Amino acid sequence: MGVRVAVDAVVVGSGPNGLVAANILTDAGWDVLVLEAAAVPGGAVRTAELTVPGFRHDLFSAFHPLATASPVLAELDLAQWGLRWSHAPAVLAHVLPDDRAVLIDRDVERTAESVAQFAPRDGDAWRAQYDRYLHVRDDLLAALLRPFPPVRAGLGLARTLGVGDALRATRLVTMPVRRLGEELFDGEGARVLLAGNAMHTDLGPNQAGSAVFGWLLAMLGQDVGFPVPQGGAGALTDALVARLTARGGRIECDRRVTKVLTARGRAVGVRTADHDIRAARAVLADVPATALYLDMIDQDQLPTTLLADIGKFDWDDSTIKIDWALSTPIPWTAEQPRRAGTVHLGVDSDGLVAVDADLGRGREPGNPFLLLGQMTTADATRSPKGTESAWLYSHVPRGGDWPRERLEQWAAKVEAIVDRHAPGFRDTIAGRVVSGPADLQRSNPSLVDGAINAGTAGIHQQLVFRPTPGLSRADTVVERLFLAGASAHPGGGVHGGAGANAAKAALAANGWYGPAYRSVMRGLHRALHR
Repeated sequence: MGVRVAVDAVVVGSGPNGLVAANILTDAGWDVLVLEAAAVPGGAVRTAELTVPGFRHDLFSAFHPLATASPVLAELDLAQWGLRWSHAPAVLAHVLPDDRAVLIDRDVERTAESVAQFAPRDGDAWRAQYDRYLHVRDDLLAALLRPFPPVRAGLGLARTLGVGDALRATRLVTMPVRRLGEELFDGEGARVLLAGNAMHTDLGPNQAGSAVFGWLLAMLGQDVGFPVPQGGAGALTDALVARLTARGGRIECDRRVTKVLTARGRAVGVRTADHDIRAARAVLADVPATALYLDMIDQDQLPTTLLADIGKFDWDDSTIKIDWALSTPIPWTAEQPRRAGTVHLGVDSDGLVAVDADLGRGREPGNPFLLLGQMTTADATRSPKGTESAWLYSHVPRGGDWPRERLEQWAAKVEAIVDRHAPGFRDTIAGRVVSGPADLQRSNPSLVDGAINAGTAGIHQQLVFRPTPGLSRADTVVERLFLAGASAHPGGGVHGGAGANAAKAALAANGWYGPAYRSVMRGLHRALHR
């Protein structure tokens, strides 16, 4: 086995978190090498022609409100490296089973008008929630995405809110979204917008902690929209790669890392099929926590309590996705979804409860909740003029058997639901690819059994419980090894938070106060594990 010349840091994986981490370390003057197992970088942020030539499809992640709002990505100034954002005329429409629809528009007055059609008071109530969001926006996003505990952002929130409102905000973090909707709004329109956005995670309407996700995504939609990178999600990856390489960082694809090398309790490099690569300062792993601890580190290097904890890691639901090449835009009968980039349909608020109950019992939902993206509506470069590049996904229970025949039956079922709200839809399908959970995992091994959020968003696996009970920091029990993937705090979504947190931890461990920092981390880990 050959040994290559050492670099300062090896980053395992080139998803957005890995690329963010590599950029931050390179900015600090480190010699950084990113190793990617796939043939191209990007992880879950990639674009390809899947169906018909000329139709560009985002393979996984598509709409990026968190990316545009993220203070982490803002600091990288990716516009300088070619990233341009594009918006649909409206943000999101939820089409109810009776074909009524409610809309989030970037113009708050239009959103207020839409929700007020379901209950007159709800227009003012929506404006009030948006004002509340704007009041805490910057500190809130910093608290969510920066390293834990968020001391500076937390103090800012406390100063802004005061003791009473801070406690009320903490209550929101623990609430079910169904209860929040009932407290804030009278009508089905605003309530289903909150609950539908919460279902972008794996949390149902009655689950604790779902309120904050539904509320935040709805407010982000009102604030920054649900934008897409012009040309495809891969353009975000391209910008991160261009920035990194211009500053001296390197990426090597088709280089699967099989092992993290350690010596005296420290990470000293990684092993690939043909080389050992030494890392003088740090190894950062943009991989699932389960892959890092169970597959890439010798088990005798890890405490038994950590191994037991990681064995309990709780994944989110599996996913089935369809990509379509459509000969025309989708012929919705309701006006609202014609303008929206993102469309929710299939069920109302009560139906969302039933979907969650079915998933909880390990059953395929009888009436599924469908999330649909109209990509050409959001970005005209995605397909030829007058056509539509579109996708749809829905959650299914983990561990199911999805042979091709069953996937085709599922696709026919959900296409019939779309056709019910857009008669003639099926006649517009010029090309189609149906991807089951196993297909998604084959395309990106981090999407374990089709889990697209890198582990449940449930409150039992957030903050100091993510990925296991601990510090909610990127530092691991192996010194100079840092978890940089979305199974670490702050979790799933394209925002770069986990990668940035890992890079900052690596810089701290190697800074002027590095010996003291490492000593504190060792002590804390000894207290946590045995």
